[in-house]
Amino acid sequence: MKIYYCLEPEVSGGFGENIILDASVHPPLVARLHYEFDGWLGGRMVTSFPCYLVTEDVKEKILKSEFSGVTFDKVEVTTSELFEEMQPDQKLPPFVWLKVNGDAGRDDFGIAKDLHLVVSERVLDALKPLGISNALVEPFEAS
Repeated sequence: MKIYYCLEPEVSGGFGENIILDASVHPPLVARLHYEFDGWLGGRMVTSFPCYLVTEDVKEKILKSEFSGVTFDKVEVTTSELFEEMQPDQKLPPFVWLKVNGDAGRDDFGIAKDLHLVVSERVLDALKPLGISNALVEPFEAS
């Protein structure tokens, strides 16, 4: 039997002005993602509801491992004035948009009914060494 977890990555910012989204539905449908960092603790996965970003090395690990329930797309990444003030020497690695389309509790990546990200134990084991220490991880109970 597979084991699954709710994974809540660090929130390092929010949507930038160039985002294109339909907020008339819940969760909002994002057509073009612009993520603006306000700070960064070094996590290789970050979020701003309902979107997730991962670094290029995490993307490569996911592709190499052939995890189900996810695709990737490009994202515009910028930094805010706050970021520039608080972390002026911090250089961000390249990020990509991690698009979750799997079923929670069945695929390696899925979105639960309560809209939390759900990942398989295999995914968690693959991501931990890459750097997700700031993410909250809890067991997932399918209802």
